[in-house]
Order: sequence, then C-alpha cells, then structure tokens
Amino acid sequence: MTQNIYDNPAFFEGYSQLRRSVEGLAGAAEWPAIRALLPDLAGLRVVDLGCGYGWFCRHAREQGAASVLGLDVSEAMLARANSMTADPAIRYERADLETLELPEAGFDFVYSSLTLHYIEDLPRLLATIHRALAPGGGLVFSIEHPIYMAPTNPGWGIDADGRRTWPIDRYSAEGPRTTDWLAKGVIKHHRTIGTQLNAMIRQGFTITHFEEWGPTDAEIAAEPSLAEERDRPMMMLIAAHR
Repeated sequence: MTQNIYDNPAFFEGYSQLRRSVEGLAGAAEWPAIRALLPDLAGLRVVDLGCGYGWFCRHAREQGAASVLGLDVSEAMLARANSMTADPAIRYERADLETLELPEAGFDFVYSSLTLHYIEDLPRLLATIHRALAPGGGLVFSIEHPIYMAPTNPGWGIDADGRRTWPIDRYSAEGPRTTDWLAKGVIKHHRTIGTQLNAMIRQGFTITHFEEWGPTDAEIAAEPSLAEERDRPMMMLIAAHR
C-alpha cells in the first residue's frame, strides 16, 4: 500500500501552510507550464490521481469537463477537497494508486501532480492508466525530478573553484529513498529519467512533451526564492497520449 504520509497530523499541518495549499493552482510555480500542456477539457471525462485538495478537479470543471473523479489515499485530503467543492459533476474517492483499478476506456484525460514518485510499482499504474484512457486520450503529470530526489544532503556543497554544487547520491541505484520533509520518514521511489520514460513507452504511450521544469526570468523576478531552481531541476513535466 502507498505510504499515507498525508494523514500524519504533523505532515498535513505543514502541507496546509504551503503556498500551493493556500493559493491553489496559482500558488504552484510550475502551473503556467503545466497549463500550457493541457488539452481543451470541454466535454472530457477527467480523473486526477492524487487530487489533494481538489484544486485541479475544480479547474477542470471550470474549463467545461463533463465529469471529474478525484482520487487520493489520504482521508484528510479528501475531507478538505469535499469541504471546498459544491459540484455534483466532481466526485472524490479514496484509492491506493498501487492497487488502483479503473474502467477500461472510462476517461479521456488523466492528470497527476507530484504524486507518482510515491508509487513503488509505477509500471502497473501506467498500465492501468493506459487501459483507462479512451483511444487518443491524454495524460499530463508532474513528478519529482530524480536528481532532486538523490542528493547526498539537503544543501549545497562548494567545489574547488568556489562554485555551488548539488551532490548526487547513487543516481543509477533505483529504489526507495527516505527523506524528512514536513515529517520524518517520507518514502519516495527513485528512478532514472530513462527508466521513467521507457516505462511509459513500454505501456504504449506516445510521449509528446518532456520538460525538466525551471522558472522563467519573470517568475524569478516575482519570486526570488525560485532562483535556486535554475541550478538543478526540481521536477519533470510529461505529456503523453494513448
């Protein structure tokens, strides 16, 4: 079963203070880049894997989606999502993505934000997503960059020339990595970029966009703390279709 760290009270309290939790999609620095990858959602059947507070679910309906299913393993997240949603076309359900079953060709678009790095059996989930998409259906997701997931320490080092470095720990050694983020003992599953992309190709996806996301000059000017994202990518954005 997926580690349900979001129902840890300390983790949930910390997560609720993040800008993306308070401001929603607009509070996520990568949202403009993700939004550019989205298809026209009007009339589509949408599922959000790891829906959290339901921000994207509500956005999809605002863009005309016919129906939206939000799935999350966290009861606390789903309670918050339900409290913020008053739309009968949006439905939230508790689900473990490690064992998820979805109806064949039951959706036109699948979305996921910063969730898939928690999944141990990613090939199984990708196969489930592929079966659940109608022919031509699309997938857009963000995932923590494996370089970001594999540093030897949480800070920068300094090389012999006085330049900052981001040390990498056993990048090619794939498997679970434990970190302390908002709470102790958060488990994520490290994979190389090649492993992740090839897993999608093997399941039959056509990858249409791959991006090692970094902020623009304008975004850094508006939020100077984003400048460090230029030194190493924090996440990858991927778009594909069946």
